[in-house]
Amino acid sequence: MESKHLSFLETKSEAQGVRAAQGVRAAQGAQPVRPTAPQRRPSVFDQAGGTRGVVYSALPVLAFVVVHNFRGIKASLIAAVAVAVAIGIERLVRKESVQPAIGGVFGVALAAGIVWFTGSAKDYFLIGIWASLAGAVLFLLSVLVRWPLAGVLWNVATGKGSVWRTDKRSRLYYDVATLVLAAVFGARFAVQQYFYATDQVGSLGFAKVAMGFPLLALALLVVAWAARRSNKRLAAIGAA
Repeated sequence: MESKHLSFLETKSEAQGVRAAQGVRAAQGAQPVRPTAPQRRPSVFDQAGGTRGVVYSALPVLAFVVVHNFRGIKASLIAAVAVAVAIGIERLVRKESVQPAIGGVFGVALAAGIVWFTGSAKDYFLIGIWASLAGAVLFLLSVLVRWPLAGVLWNVATGKGSVWRTDKRSRLYYDVATLVLAAVFGARFAVQQYFYATDQVGSLGFAKVAMGFPLLALALLVVAWAARRSNKRLAAIGAA
């Protein structure tokens, strides 16, 4: 009985102390402590650099195509590499992540090296064309083996594991999203391969920009739809 009495007194004393502290803060005009809002998770668009990142990815291609129309291969290669390097320097000055810039400079330099070796301007787009085909095949195969890459990549990125694979309906949602991604990459390959075969360098540049991030962003909306439907489904069956 004595311990219970002491415990009650301690609890009562603590409560009185809290109320007293609140009264002091109120008397001093202190603002009540409010819970901080949770930080918004960066979207795919934000991680790609937002609007600036989309523009940056298009500038070297545009520089290559425009300069090629007026000054030929050598000048166009110099222009594309110079623009990529300038973007990297600008990111350093702004103290932004330099990883996209490094990747951009490396990609432009590699494409420029191929053009320098072959002497054909259209080969600037060769890596992207075959990378699109590889992406289309990879996404399609992942559906056939029941490991749709849209679900794998999304759930790895969000740290949710592979519980979604235990539910057929969730896997179906990600199958749809993965097939959309496969269609995007397949369309890129088909269109750009046609322009490549017909030596249309200007059209290749336009197709690369137009079918780049804008088209991918539409496919990512389908991936986000699949993720929401899957999360709701898993929560409904108690598997989330």
